[in-house]
Amino acid sequence: MIRRGPAASCSPEEVLNDWYMNSGQACSGLRHQCQALPCLLLPGAEEEDGNMEGASVFITVQKVYYPLLCILGIPANLFTFYMICFRTCGMSDTAIIYLSCLAIMDTFYLVWVILLDLTLTFWQLQPFWHSYPACGIMGFLQYGSLYSSSWIVVVFTIERYLVLSSTSAKQHFSQAKVTRLTCVSIILVSHLASVPMGWINVVMPKNFTIEGKNVTLPWCHYRGHIYSTVLVWVTTFLSGGIPIILVTIFNSLIGHHLTHARRMFTKEERRVMRGGSTKGMVRRTIFLLGTVSVTFVVLSLPRFVTYCILRTKYNHDWFDRNDYRIPINVISDLANMLQNLNSTTNFLLYCMVSRRFRQELLHTLTCKAKARELGSFLTQTTMKVFSVVDHKTQPTRDHVTVVLTNLKQTQ
Repeated sequence: MIRRGPAASCSPEEVLNDWYMNSGQACSGLRHQCQALPCLLLPGAEEEDGNMEGASVFITVQKVYYPLLCILGIPANLFTFYMICFRTCGMSDTAIIYLSCLAIMDTFYLVWVILLDLTLTFWQLQPFWHSYPACGIMGFLQYGSLYSSSWIVVVFTIERYLVLSSTSAKQHFSQAKVTRLTCVSIILVSHLASVPMGWINVVMPKNFTIEGKNVTLPWCHYRGHIYSTVLVWVTTFLSGGIPIILVTIFNSLIGHHLTHARRMFTKEERRVMRGGSTKGMVRRTIFLLGTVSVTFVVLSLPRFVTYCILRTKYNHDWFDRNDYRIPINVISDLANMLQNLNSTTNFLLYCMVSRRFRQELLHTLTCKAKARELGSFLTQTTMKVFSVVDHKTQPTRDHVTVVLTNLKQTQ
């Protein structure tokens, strides 16, 4: 997370003094980098330095960006949950469970991290989480939702590969009760793994200058200890590095498997598909898979890389994480913005690739009844990735032979 100093009224002299000389730190949550700027530049303040002016612009961008992310992301995720669960979007039961859980956990992430942490940081003098025990509870909730969201995507991707490559795995993972148990286990284990994050921050009194008066307020900041450093490295790989690697690998395996798509279809299914371009269908599906993987990596990888750089090359007590004259600070904050954007785009990546979803969305927005079942589930090529085709339960399409007997002539 990005927890900057409160938006207090500061004179230019106080701002410059705090910028260059203040050694107070305010670190917590998903960012784990020291913040040393107890006063933000307010609109209309007189900057005495070009770099300070650039910093003020970037801070203003973030003050607008994070509230906008909440305004758009939270309703979008909740609407996606409604569409998946209560509308006929042509998804399998397992896909519905995975994607609905993903939408809910992304919503919690937006609430805990973007709304209650980052947005309040930029717009309030003293957010509530600076007090005890909210300081520790926020860290627990934030990482619980982050882990859950990341690993639901990972497990869902692995499950898709197993279903496509193994008949026995398909029979096992196609059961809704197994999927529900899997999702509940992911959420519980993720929150259990985030329990140590409750002690990564500490609340201590800090002196502020507000309107010319010295005020002492509680301040939730990063605990500078070997325990915190080790824990941060572990969580960085659990929430970023490992999920990125696994999603990339298994999406590549799925794409490779789909190049041999004829193995997946029975003779009856191939007869239904006759006349279509199987090669083109596979190519489009692989393209969508590549889009999902690349987008996930593009939004998640920059933060992982920049954080590793900050925790190695710039891991010093005297390093000012708020000094935007240093390029790594600007790049790292941009990477954080991309990482947080990922929680608002997952529903697009994992739902909007379905033509059936788009059709049902149009019916919902135009207040029409639920869309009828389309003629063939095999014509929806993108659903090969996100839905399980159970050959045993699908109705056959054999031609019916009608035999006329006992004919009578009528007048």
